Amino acid sequence: MTNKNLKFFKVLYQSKKRGSRARLGEIVTAHGKIKTPAFMAAGTKGTVKSLLPSLLKEIGTQVAFVNTYHLVTHPGVEVIEKAGGIHRYANLDLPLMSDSGGFQVFSLAKSKNFGSKFLSSVNSLPSKSEGSSNIHFRKKFSPSFFDQKPALIKISDDGVKFRSVFDGTVLEFTPEKSIEYQQKIGADIMMAFDECIPYGVSYRYAKEATERTHRWLRRCIDYKNKSEILNPKSQTNSKFKIQNSKLTQNLKVLNFKNPNLNIVSDFDIRTSNFQHLYGVIQGGVFEDLRKKSAEFVVSQNTPGVAIGGVSVGESKKEMRDQVAWVSPFLPKERPVHLLGVGEFDDILDLVRYGVDTFDCVEPTRLARMGIIYKNEKIKNKNLPSESEGNNEKLKIKKIDILKGIYRNNLSKVDENCDCYVCQHFTKSYLHHLFKNRELLAYTLATYHNLFVIEKFFSWIREMIARDLI
Repeated sequence: MTNKNLKFFKVLYQSKKRGSRARLGEIVTAHGKIKTPAFMAAGTKGTVKSLLPSLLKEIGTQVAFVNTYHLVTHPGVEVIEKAGGIHRYANLDLPLMSDSGGFQVFSLAKSKNFGSKFLSSVNSLPSKSEGSSNIHFRKKFSPSFFDQKPALIKISDDGVKFRSVFDGTVLEFTPEKSIEYQQKIGADIMMAFDECIPYGVSYRYAKEATERTHRWLRRCIDYKNKSEILNPKSQTNSKFKIQNSKLTQNLKVLNFKNPNLNIVSDFDIRTSNFQHLYGVIQGGVFEDLRKKSAEFVVSQNTPGVAIGGVSVGESKKEMRDQVAWVSPFLPKERPVHLLGVGEFDDILDLVRYGVDTFDCVEPTRLARMGIIYKNEKIKNKNLPSESEGNNEKLKIKKIDILKGIYRNNLSKVDENCDCYVCQHFTKSYLHHLFKNRELLAYTLATYHNLFVIEKFFSWIREMIARDLI
């Protein structure tokens, strides 16, 4: 069975609320279905930090996001391919999306001489005087931050060169290499290689970078198409059997059974036929560049479209403007992903522009720093009293569980949450775990934060179904 037999995305309901482009949809992958709008948990290095895969199922996580740059630098895509792809390697039996590697390569190099092809990075560590109790400080310099900064050497039309943070070797990302890496990783959805445009660059640089992203998209599409023709494994279907017995044996251990799709075992999850490519809209904070990019990317007819280069330092208004500008160009029949956005107010506003999926490290990273999501249910005066279903407007705030006020607080972590953590543990206990750096603290906080965001998206889907978003 090839992807031609599967409807990758379908719109189930379009909100009738005036001015809203919000919609309910369903993305169908070889590893399951995704109800949209949906949130993609950060599984950067092939793991959602501190959680077993079984806990993701328990939480209700529909899909996770893995990072190509990190998996290339360690353990290397060859070992992942040998294991049968990232699903088998990490025992993640759920849909996965991989990024192109572009965001880390471009944005995590600390300082850049924009407009030049030769770039360098400076790793700036926090001074002791800054302290670690400040939330914003801890967010920026969390332990997972230091291993994410490649030393960028050169950007050219061909691609990007940078030094590995592990051994200093020079690595190269080109559009072709990015697709090759992602095919070996084997996620269900992959991103075209793009240049993430930082905030504050000149119009000229943004224009050059956007045009480069467009050229790279064409190269990604061409490489993917050629690899499907040249690689016999890409012809896998229900009648096709892989002849290489050793490879077949490796693939059979996958044995992912999906009763909804009737897909089992011995197709190669690394083949392009089962991976769906998204083109990425860029353009920076410039309206004309954003619109031109949206027109070009949508015209390339990739199975999905992503909006990139947002949440990179701009204001919330600027971020909303960037999404609003491209909204009229977004395809009605294909899924739309917004890269790197995870604040609750942003999600609620931007889903109205037709965004179907979001990803962000925020829920999990904040959890590891002791920042806990807390539901505050407030009656929504805009809803008629006779309306059925959930007539409460969700409001999420954050609490810093490390604060001393929680030392003796024996109330539930969140009185309005029914997750395992809130049913069994108190604020005092979680405070105690974090203060003593017990590893269980990270598991409990991450579990809770992801549970809250899944409930939030469930609420969003309900509100769309009732034409309230």
